Amino acid sequence: MDISQKAKKIIFLMWLLVVPVGICLVYLLSPTKPSDWDHYIYFLILALLTTIFPFFIGGALMVLVQWVNLAIFLKFGILAELIAMQLCMIPIVYHMKLSKETRYKLYYNSFMFFLISIICGAVVLWTGYEIGTLVINDIILYSTIYTVLGIMLNHIFLYFREVFTGLKPKFFTNDFGGDFICLIITLPFGISIYLLEGYVGPIAFILLGVPFLAITLLIRMYSDSEKVNADLNKASEFGHQLAERMTTTEILDMFLKSLSDIFPFDAGYIVDNIDDEFFILRAREDGDKKEFEFAHEDIKYSLAGKVYEKGEPILYNKQTDWTHMKPPFLADDMKSVMCVPIYRNKKIEGVLVLAAREKFAFETYQLKIVHLLCSYFAVSLEKARYVREAVEKSEVCELTKINNYRYLDKHLKVEMERLTSGFYKTVSLIMMDIDKFKGVNDTYGHHAGNIILQEFAKIIKEEIGPNGTVARYGGEEFVILLPNYSKLQAKNIAEQLRRKIEQTPFIVPFDLGEIAREEIVFITASIGVSTAPEDSDEGMTLLRNADRALYIGAKQAGRNRVAEYVK
Repeated sequence: MDISQKAKKIIFLMWLLVVPVGICLVYLLSPTKPSDWDHYIYFLILALLTTIFPFFIGGALMVLVQWVNLAIFLKFGILAELIAMQLCMIPIVYHMKLSKETRYKLYYNSFMFFLISIICGAVVLWTGYEIGTLVINDIILYSTIYTVLGIMLNHIFLYFREVFTGLKPKFFTNDFGGDFICLIITLPFGISIYLLEGYVGPIAFILLGVPFLAITLLIRMYSDSEKVNADLNKASEFGHQLAERMTTTEILDMFLKSLSDIFPFDAGYIVDNIDDEFFILRAREDGDKKEFEFAHEDIKYSLAGKVYEKGEPILYNKQTDWTHMKPPFLADDMKSVMCVPIYRNKKIEGVLVLAAREKFAFETYQLKIVHLLCSYFAVSLEKARYVREAVEKSEVCELTKINNYRYLDKHLKVEMERLTSGFYKTVSLIMMDIDKFKGVNDTYGHHAGNIILQEFAKIIKEEIGPNGTVARYGGEEFVILLPNYSKLQAKNIAEQLRRKIEQTPFIVPFDLGEIAREEIVFITASIGVSTAPEDSDEGMTLLRNADRALYIGAKQAGRNRVAEYVK
């Protein structure tokens, strides 16, 4: 939750004006004083131990100290419970891992628990509870009122805190239900230790307190293992998502973005090294993609360069541990840093740097998972390289050794974008079709037909040279893209090609007769021409226009001729 500095100051002033003064007033008005609190120290130690060993359920920090504080109130009254709760704030705040920016939560929680202690205690005493009573019916009734009221007030205060800070919260959340479940579990413990201590003395803390702490530790171990398993499941899913990406750009863009969903961080950087030069390949700060340029030496002698050199991942949870090696791209307010080498083919290719503004933002097990994900990342990049090479091969016609339709489709879009941007003034397209090619296959065989296609493509390629792009459209159809050529210029080139093909003898084997021999075959081609933006400003339309000119203006008009598209 991000709130304004003004709101933080207001929260601090609320705490300063209410809590210190309030504690003094309660001390003066309390009918009992610390000197009268026999065995209070045992209750206080148990309360502090309970807060030292919290656990997480559904990502929420759970501290089951209410049962001990309930027993303290039942035996000693408001002042004793108030002091215990304020002291328990110390380990609770430690587990919340507050930074300078989130320190306001300490003051607000102290203020909130102070008011809850006062209101709950006052209501229970006003309704007739007698401090220190051992009447079981009274204890059960007033304990229930005290704890239920405490939970309600706790969520009311949290609700208004979020409203005050500009959020739109819901009152009945999963945490609300979780607190009531904890109440059902801990209320009997609170009543039991109060009664047991009243009858048998301090031995009650061993008989009931120690088993409860043991159970709490077991729950914490279980919740920790569940958290690790949940993160591992996310990491596995992340690995599958990386494997599904086909291009290097997709993988790079996805890696940091998806990684932030598993391990929330404020800034992430992929530092690459090519030819012994460091640079920022990708960067993400506060959820936004960034671009940076830093000197090679500044990165080399920083934390990123050290990890690259040693090849071992490292984790720092306090700024003082790494500030002497601060990378130039890290902001001054970052506290926790995770730095992991990226290996490819057993060689370090780069370094991943993750940073957070809070202290102790990362766990040790998370470092291991991120290290594993970096391996997935490197493998995905390697796979993308193979895919790219395979795609490049797939864009060449294996028979004619010129570009195929896949390449033509992609390249046509690029050329039209250049036309739209003003890089070209015109783009002309020539479509050619070998006349009566089926008859050639039927007469001389498909092998002879393939030889003619190869020679045909070679002639076009040699005639066009670097002036345009030649591609096999499919079957016996070929396409030529001519950037910055007018329709008249394209028609002249098409006419030259038509004459060249008409006059070229094609020598093919004739294997269908009784005696194998070579024969000379002459072929012709029908040609259609279309030009952008004169005929169209869209690539596929330009292609269809040339095709239409070929069939209507050339094929249907008698073949072996050049026709231009006419609107």
